[in-house]
Amino acid sequence: MPGIEKLPLEETLEDSPQTRSLLGVFEEDTAAISNYCTQLYQAMQRIYDAQNELSAATHLTSRLLKEYDKQRFPLGGDDEVMSSTLQQFAKVIDELSSCHAVLSTQLADAMMFPISQFKERDLKEILTLKEVFQIASDDHDTAINRYSRLSKRRDNDKVRAEVVEDVYTSRKKQHQTMLHYFCALNTLQYKKKTALLEPLLGYMQAQISFFKLGSENLTQQWEDFLGTIGTSVQNVRREMEEEVGQMQENIQQMERSCDPLYAPCDPDPAHSPVCRNLTRKQGYLYIRNKTGLVSSSWERQYFFTQGGNLMQQGRGEVAGGLVTDLDNCSVMAVDSDDRRFCFQVTSFDGKKVVTLQAESRKDCEEWIATINNISRRIYLSENAEELAARVNQTALEAVTPSPSFQQRHESMRPSSKGRTGRTSSISSVGSEPSPALSVLSLDALVAPDTPIQFDIISPVTEEISGQNKTAAQPGRRSNPFGESGDNAAEDSEDSILHQLFIVRFLGSMEVKTAESADVISETMRQILAARAIHNIFRMTESHLLVTCDCLKLIDPQTQVTRLRFPLSSVVQCASHQDNKRLFGFVLQAAGGRGDSRVVCYVFESNNDGEKICDSIGLAKQIAFHSEMESKAVEKKKEQDKAKEKQQEELNKQRQIEKDLEEQSRLIAASSRPANLPAPDGQFLVLSSSQSEESDVGEEGKKRGESEA
Repeated sequence: MPGIEKLPLEETLEDSPQTRSLLGVFEEDTAAISNYCTQLYQAMQRIYDAQNELSAATHLTSRLLKEYDKQRFPLGGDDEVMSSTLQQFAKVIDELSSCHAVLSTQLADAMMFPISQFKERDLKEILTLKEVFQIASDDHDTAINRYSRLSKRRDNDKVRAEVVEDVYTSRKKQHQTMLHYFCALNTLQYKKKTALLEPLLGYMQAQISFFKLGSENLTQQWEDFLGTIGTSVQNVRREMEEEVGQMQENIQQMERSCDPLYAPCDPDPAHSPVCRNLTRKQGYLYIRNKTGLVSSSWERQYFFTQGGNLMQQGRGEVAGGLVTDLDNCSVMAVDSDDRRFCFQVTSFDGKKVVTLQAESRKDCEEWIATINNISRRIYLSENAEELAARVNQTALEAVTPSPSFQQRHESMRPSSKGRTGRTSSISSVGSEPSPALSVLSLDALVAPDTPIQFDIISPVTEEISGQNKTAAQPGRRSNPFGESGDNAAEDSEDSILHQLFIVRFLGSMEVKTAESADVISETMRQILAARAIHNIFRMTESHLLVTCDCLKLIDPQTQVTRLRFPLSSVVQCASHQDNKRLFGFVLQAAGGRGDSRVVCYVFESNNDGEKICDSIGLAKQIAFHSEMESKAVEKKKEQDKAKEKQQEELNKQRQIEKDLEEQSRLIAASSRPANLPAPDGQFLVLSSSQSEESDVGEEGKKRGESEA
C-alpha cells in the first residue's frame, strides 16, 4: 500500500500557519471521511436490514410451506404430490432460512460492528479533540495577548507572575492537546483503511460462507482474494500499532523537553544562547497598525523570511503576503510607550517603516541579527550560515567599541601606553575589497584599537572653547553642543549654496591617512560590523546643511547646530559601493600642538549618498572659485595701494623740486651786494625778515639735497 500521510508532531509547539494549513487539510480529509463513512454506513445498514428481512421472509416462507397441509382449499386440497413437493421446498427453504440467519449474524458482527465503532467512537473522538483543541488555542491566544499588554511603566510582579503562569498553563494545555489531536488524526489515516476494508471483508466472507454450498470454484477464487485482503489488513493493523507506540513515545519525550519553552520569558543564555548566524527565521510577532492620526493597534501575525523579503501570514490563509523588502534595509531596536522587545525595520528608500514586537529579548535580538544578515545579502551565498558566522566572528575580533561616554573620552586622550595591533580578514560590508587594500594593509588606514564614537558628542576641546566664549560674553546664552548660533548664521547667510539632507549618524573614528580612497569604505565596514556585533541599532537623526563655507549637523527639533565642519578641512567624500544610502567624509583638523587629526564620519541618508557627495564637491568648487576671486580682489587692492603710494611719492618729489627751485631763486636773490644803488639812485635795503628767509632757504636747500 502507498505511504501514509502524517502530521509532524515536532511543529506543534511552534504552531505555524503552515502547520495550521496542513491541519486544515487533515480536518477536511476527516470531514470527507466522516461524510463518506456515514453514507457507507447507511448503505450497509440497508444491506443488513434487507438481509434480516430476507431471513425473516425466508423463515416465514418455510413455515407457510409447512402449513400447506393444514390449509383447506375448496378445490385440489388432497394433492399429495403438490404437498410433498412443497414440503421438500419448505425443508430446503428452511435450511436457506437458517443460512440467512447465520448470514445476518455474520453481517452484524463482521460488517456493521467495525463501521459502527469507527463512526461512533473514532470519528466522535476526533470531533471532541478538535473542540478541546480549539478551546485550548483560544485560551492560549487570550493569555498571550494579556501577557503582551503588560505595561512597562507599571511593573507589578504579582500580576506578571500570574500572567506568566497563565501563559505557561495555556501553552502547555494547547501543546498537549495538539499533540493528542495530531496523534488521533495520524491514527485516523490508518483506521480509515481498516474501517473500510474490514466491513467489506466481513461482508464478503459471510457471503462466501453462505454460497459455499454452491460454486466451489467461486468460493476458491474469493478465498484467495479475501486471503490477500486479510493479510493486507493484518499488516496495516500491525503497522498502525507500531506507529501509535512510536508517537506515544515521541509525545512523552517532547512533553519533557518542551516544558521550559512554554514560559514566554527569556531562557537561560547558557543553555539557549542568541544565534546571530541565521539567514532565515519564522515565528509569531505583533505588528503595529495605525488606525488614526495618533492611535494605533497591535495585531499578532506569523512572520517568516523568504529570500530577501519579510512575509506575514494569518491563520486560515493559504499563502503569506509581502510586508517589506529586506535588501539594504536598516533595522534597530526601538522603545515603545507600553510595549517591550520592539524593533523597527526601515526599507531601502526610507518610505516604509514597520514596527514589530517579539515575545522575548532573545527572540528580538535574533530577528534583528537575521534581518541584518539578509540586508547584507549573505543569504545569496551557498553556505549562508557559515558565511554569517565567519563575518560576525571576524568583526567581533576586529572591532571593540568603547562601552560608555567616559571610556570613549578616556581613550581619546593621549596615552603613554603602547597599543597592540589588530588584524582583519573580512572585506568591506556588502562589497569586494579593492585592489588598493590588497597592497596597503588595513592598519595603514585605520589606527589599531581606535575607539568608535556612535553618538554625536562634541569633543572636549570644543566644549572648553565654547565655555571660554561663554565666559568672555556673559550676556550670551551658551549652546550645549559647543557651537555658537550667531557664527553659524553669519557663515550661512553669505553662502550661495544651501542644500539640506536628512541623515542618521552611524559613527566616526580616527584614521591614519586621508589620501587613500579606501579609508572611507574600511571605516564603514568596521562601524557597521561593530553595530551589528554589539547590538547598537540606535541612530541619531539630523539635518545635514551643505554650504559653501561649512557642513553643519542641525537638530531637527530644536534647530540647534550640533556639529560644524569647515569645508576647507573636508579632504574627501565617498558613498558605499553597494548600499548607496551610506556615505562618509574624511575631516582633517589641526590639533592644539600643531599636529593634525584625521577623522572619518559615516552617515546613512534617505536619499542617494552620491548626491550628497556631489553636493559637497560642488560646495568645495564654489568655495575654491570664491577664494580665487577673493585673492584676485585682494591682489588688485594691493596694486591700487601701490599705485597710490607711488603717486604720493611722485607728488612729494615734485613738491620738493618746486621747493628747491624756490630756494634757489631766493639764494640767487640773496647773493647780490647789499645796498646797491637802484637805477633811480636809491639804495636797496634788505629787511631782517628777508635775511631770515635767506637763511631758511639755505637750510632747506641743504635738507633737499640730503633727501635727494
